[in-house]
Amino acid sequence: MKQLDPALQAHLDEGTTTLAWCWRITRADGVAFGFTDHDRVLVFDGTEFEPESGFAASEIRAGSDLSVDAQDAEGVLSSDRITETDILDGRWDAAEVELWRVNWADPSQRVLMRRGAVGQIRRGRMAFVAEVRSLAHVLGQTVGRTFQAGCDAALGDARCGVNLDTADYLGNGAVVDLLRDRAFIASGLGGFEAGWFSFGTVEWTSGANSGRRAEMLAHDLVDSVAILTLLEAPVRAVTEGDAFTIRAGCDKRIETCSAKFANTVNFRGFPHIPGQDTILRYASRDGGHEGGVL
Repeated sequence: MKQLDPALQAHLDEGTTTLAWCWRITRADGVAFGFTDHDRVLVFDGTEFEPESGFAASEIRAGSDLSVDAQDAEGVLSSDRITETDILDGRWDAAEVELWRVNWADPSQRVLMRRGAVGQIRRGRMAFVAEVRSLAHVLGQTVGRTFQAGCDAALGDARCGVNLDTADYLGNGAVVDLLRDRAFIASGLGGFEAGWFSFGTVEWTSGANSGRRAEMLAHDLVDSVAILTLLEAPVRAVTEGDAFTIRAGCDKRIETCSAKFANTVNFRGFPHIPGQDTILRYASRDGGHEGGVL
């Protein structure tokens, strides 16, 4: 049961109310946005809630079990702060959502109805529908370590311990020529051997993608000229002259951890666990199937 502010409760008891819905959405990059179905700007907790933004919410659904409750927020792209490009770019994925019921005549009278996160976003030609999942969706996420041969740490994090900001693992370059929507020739990387930045990350420092980070798929070298291929084509087009910072990658094998990073002591995988080929082995005298340590 929610505890209402006495002033808000008194307002509700009057019978004639001046209530509005307010949504505060905080993206993963820390930028917060406010929207309301009222016809003027409402302000509280340091957030301005934009009116007439095209937002319309479905009914709030809640159950007594631990199933994930969801609400839909439907709207047209009428707010200049919600762009289709940002939606495609994933900037609104898993954004934190607060849903408030507010007395628009006195915004100090309000109650937080629910917290959640943006789930699936369905896009049409002129509108979008964003699913707002309750906090119960966190209970369905897998947590803990994975028992596997490869390392389950992220390269450069605290568990890995490799410093990716050293000259050995960090490069700066620029796009020289586009080959495909996600492949391009880059300058400034001729001193690195082929494959050094495969499975790494590139952070754009200029151009339409400035500030965005993308994963690398491949790093090839042809006549000392670096050819980089991104894992996915960026939503915003890459153009000639775009500058970037690139960091080395790892394929999560213990051989790479040792030869490339000299970091075997921090390897977070289980390289000696039996693989699927183990079940196909059988006793033999040919020296390859005697059942010894692999």
